[in-house]
Amino acid sequence: MAQKGTLTVVLIGADTQKPMQGVVVIRTCGGTSEGKTTDAQGKAVFAIEAPDKIASQTPRSSQKPYCSVDLKIVANGYLTLTIVGEQVFADTSTLQRLEMIPYDGSKFEKVIITPPHKLYASQSSAKAPTGAVSAFSELKQPRPTVPETITVHLGAPGREAEDVTVPFIYYVKNVASSEIYPTWPTESLKANILCIVSLALNRIYTEWYRSQGYEYDITSSTAYDQSYVPDRSVFDNISELTDELFTQYLSREGSIEPLFAEYCDGATVVCDGLSQWGTVPLARRGYDAIEIVRYYYGRDVVINSANVAQPEPSFTGELKKGDDNSNVALLQYRLNRVAINFPSIPFVRYQNGEYGEDTELSVSAFQRIFGLPETGVADRKTWYRLLYVYNAVKKLAELGSEGEKEQGDGFGGRTLQLGDKGSEVLRMQYYLRGISDALGENAVPRATVTGVFDENTAAAVKAFQSYYGLTVTGNVPKETWDAIVETHYALGGEGGDDKIKKYPGSPVRRGNSGENVLYIQRALNAIRNNVPSIRRLDEDGVFGSETLGAVKEFQTFYGLNADGVVGPLTWEAINLEYQRSD
Repeated sequence: MAQKGTLTVVLIGADTQKPMQGVVVIRTCGGTSEGKTTDAQGKAVFAIEAPDKIASQTPRSSQKPYCSVDLKIVANGYLTLTIVGEQVFADTSTLQRLEMIPYDGSKFEKVIITPPHKLYASQSSAKAPTGAVSAFSELKQPRPTVPETITVHLGAPGREAEDVTVPFIYYVKNVASSEIYPTWPTESLKANILCIVSLALNRIYTEWYRSQGYEYDITSSTAYDQSYVPDRSVFDNISELTDELFTQYLSREGSIEPLFAEYCDGATVVCDGLSQWGTVPLARRGYDAIEIVRYYYGRDVVINSANVAQPEPSFTGELKKGDDNSNVALLQYRLNRVAINFPSIPFVRYQNGEYGEDTELSVSAFQRIFGLPETGVADRKTWYRLLYVYNAVKKLAELGSEGEKEQGDGFGGRTLQLGDKGSEVLRMQYYLRGISDALGENAVPRATVTGVFDENTAAAVKAFQSYYGLTVTGNVPKETWDAIVETHYALGGEGGDDKIKKYPGSPVRRGNSGENVLYIQRALNAIRNNVPSIRRLDEDGVFGSETLGAVKEFQTFYGLNADGVVGPLTWEAINLEYQRSD
C-alpha cells in the first residue's frame, strides 16, 4: 500500500543569501505533476506518494523503496534548475536546499542529478537511467559535407603560388579529366571519380592544410594531392558521371571521415592504394565501381552520401576555464587521444564538456610541448595545432586511418583487447574504476585510467567477468561492454577517486609539514612506479631536501617549472598522475 513522504524545497538567492519567495517549483513523480510557489521562507512543501516502507526494510526487495522525483525551478533573472532523481521515502521528510544562480548569459539551465540509491542500485541490473551521471559527453563527431566551393593552391604546400576558389563539382570534373582517360569503361571511371571526391573531402574534413595555417583546402601537386589544371576543358562523359557522383564518397564501415583514397597510375608509379590503370581490366571483367574500390581498399569500404553545404571553420571561438559546451567535449576528446602518443600530456578524466582545471592543465601541457604560449586557454592557434596533431596520430589523412567514430556508451563495434588504445578504452577503464570503488578491490581490482589496454586493465576485466558470470577472457566484446556500462550506472554513475586531495589554497614548499606534505610524499611514491627517475621518499610529513628533490624530479619529467614548489599546476599534475599510478 502506498504511503506518504514529504519533500521540502528551500530556495536561497546565491547573490543575496536570502530566501526567495514566489518562485515556481514543479515536481514530477510517478507520472503526475504538481506546481507550487515558494513562501516567505523560500519553501515549497510537497506530499509525495511513496512505496510502502517495508520495501526499504527488506534486503533484495523487488520493489524500489522510494519515489524518484524530478523538479523544475524557474525564476526571472536566474538559471532554471532541473533536479533529476530526488528520493522520497514513506513516512520520511526529504529536504533539498538550493541556491539560485543569477543568469549571466552563458547558459540558461543547471542540471543536478541524484544517482539511484546504492542499496537499491546494487541489486538492479537496469540500464542507465535517463540523465544518469557520466564523466563523458555523448560526443557527436562532425559529419562530412560537400562544399559548394573548394580553394586550391596551385603548387606544392608552402611554395608561393596562386590560390583559386572554384565550385567543388567543377574541381572534381577538372581533376578527373586531368587524371584519367574518358575512353575507359564506365565503372572504371566511376571508381576513379569516387576516389577523387573522397580524397578531396578528406582534406576538407580534417582541415589538413588550414590546421597548418594555410588559407586553402588542397593543392594541385600530385606529390601531395591530385592534379588540378586551371581553366582546362572537361570531358562530357566524365562531367555527366561527376554530376551523378559528386555528393558520394568512400569511408570505412563504422567510420565517419571520408577515406583518404590514395591512388596512383599503377604503371609508372605503384602505391598502396588504387591503381588507375588497374581499374580498366577489372571493369572489363564485370566489376562494378564499389567492387573495384573494395579490390584495392578492402571489403569494409562503403559508399556514403553527403549534403551540399559550405562547411564552417571548426574554430568558433576561444575556449577557457568555466566554459561548458560541445566544443569543449570535442577539445577534451582530442586532447585525450593525443595524450596516448604524448604521455606528458595529462588525460582529461572528465570528458564531459566542462572546461575545468584538468582541461586547463592538459591544454597547458599541449601548448608547452608544441611551442605555443602556455596559457591554458584554447585559442585559435591551439585549436588548429591540436587538430593537426590529432589528425596525424589517428592517421586520418592516410589510407591506414584509425577512423573517426561516434563516441558514446554504445558498443563501438570492435572487441577491445590487450594493446588497444583510444577513447573507448579510456571510458571502459573509468567505468571499471568506479565499479571497483563500489564493490571493493577484492571483487574487481582498480583499473588504471590511461587510454591504453594493458595487463592491469585485462586483470580488471577478467575479475569483472568472473564476478558477473560472463565468459572470462580479459577481452571486452559487446556482452562485456554492455554489462560494464549497465553496472557503472546501476552503482551510481560515478568513478570517483577518494584518495586525491584538493589543492590547499597556497603553495606547499620546503619547511612545511603536515597532511599536505604527507599526501605529496605518498602520491610521488606511487607515481614512482611509472617514473623510476623520481626518488623514493619516507612518508613522514616533513618537506625536507629529499622531498624537494623528488618534487623537482617530478616537475622535470612532466615538463613543469622545476622550482621544487608545489603550486596549483604541480598539485593538479600530481593528482592526475596519482590517479593513473595504481
